[in-house]
Amino acid sequence: MNILIIEDEKTFASEIQSFLKAEGFICDMADTGKEASEKLSVNLYDFVLLDIGLPDYYGLDLIKEARHAGNDASFIIITARGAVEDKVKGLDLGADDYLAKPFALIELLSRIKAVARRKFHIETQDISLGDLMINIQSRIVTYKTTIVDLTKKEFDLLLYLALNRNKVLTRHQLYEHIWGNILNEQYDSNFIDVHIKNLRKKLNNYVETPWLETVRGIGYMISAD
Repeated sequence: MNILIIEDEKTFASEIQSFLKAEGFICDMADTGKEASEKLSVNLYDFVLLDIGLPDYYGLDLIKEARHAGNDASFIIITARGAVEDKVKGLDLGADDYLAKPFALIELLSRIKAVARRKFHIETQDISLGDLMINIQSRIVTYKTTIVDLTKKEFDLLLYLALNRNKVLTRHQLYEHIWGNILNEQYDSNFIDVHIKNLRKKLNNYVETPWLETVRGIGYMISAD
């Protein structure tokens, strides 16, 4: 998943980025409110880690801007501020969680996973697609007792579509959420089509996948109940 880290302490931001990348996340960084605002306006993020005390911005205003623009990224406030009113205001504006500095990176990861479970209504570590089973923790797809051999990106595509079941995801959305932010002139929608084709081919070796639908001219969706 794609995360924006908004933090003016560059060393700390780099530590967070390195840790989350090792956990399989795609991370982008901004160290000013202006830069963060620009990135939020043009890119798609699953999570935003937001420091309130930015040098040029009151951090909570970024949540206002994002929600006003219809941005549904999940915000986790990370700040040294301990004032109850900041925490309450942030949550009232639509933040999903609040983590006071200093904190252990493993705790941040736990908070991200907890927010993801709420966001995608995940009650267990397994997502079933008929006879196929996706295990989120182990990152393994199985058909009955057989492991389906998928690449990392094929697994990420299948999982992200499954988490957004019955929702059409555009090729652009899939690219940004799985591969990270892109420049328009570098974007090739056929890249996603090729990966979906390969994914379908592998899954169809085990079971038919009519639920992995192509929405003509838009993108893809998983329509399984």
